[in-house]
Amino acid sequence: MIPWELVDSSPVPGGSETLYLYRRDTEFSIRVDGCELMNSRVHGSEDALAECVCARFAKHPSSKVLVGGLGMGFTAAAALQNLGSQAQVVVAELVPAVVAWNRGPLGHLAGYPLTDSRITVQECDVALILQAEQQMYDAVMLDVDNGPDGLTRSDNNWLYGWPGLKATYTALKPAGILAVWSASPDPAFSKRLFQTGFSVKEVTVRARGQKGGSRHMIWLAQK
Repeated sequence: MIPWELVDSSPVPGGSETLYLYRRDTEFSIRVDGCELMNSRVHGSEDALAECVCARFAKHPSSKVLVGGLGMGFTAAAALQNLGSQAQVVVAELVPAVVAWNRGPLGHLAGYPLTDSRITVQECDVALILQAEQQMYDAVMLDVDNGPDGLTRSDNNWLYGWPGLKATYTALKPAGILAVWSASPDPAFSKRLFQTGFSVKEVTVRARGQKGGSRHMIWLAQK
């Protein structure tokens, strides 16, 4: 078997965790302290995160969406594929190295989405954007961790608690949608969404899309 090769590593700003980028032949993996966060061969549910949301805005050419977490670029690429020619996609990525990886060794995986003129990348915590905006976005898509529990960074818990959900609710336009990716269900999070004022739909998707794989959860919460 071909061994994994360490390509690069980077500390997570504001925390003690470290992200590692590995390659094995044509396969890539991003891990945090031994736990795999994402793999280039398994991105069906990341694609679905954007497809579930952005297809609703395909007839609105000037839609504006916020993507929290760049990852390997699959969610951003799927958003672009389902949005109009005048859409704006803002990607917030906390770790500058992840942006560099997507412009370099990972770029080809999702078709170099960062070269699309509709995308703007902000190297910052998505929480800062949510706290600063009011009725700005048609949709907010969050894929910043393995779900509502902060694995990569404990500060991510803010996003999924009352303060973060209220900030997101405020940042969305009327009837805007919050979509959240998770590796597993979380009934308590579903309840918080509902109590914040969202109408909530839970969608189960497969890690490898039509090829199957693990079951992941996407919350679609409409303002």
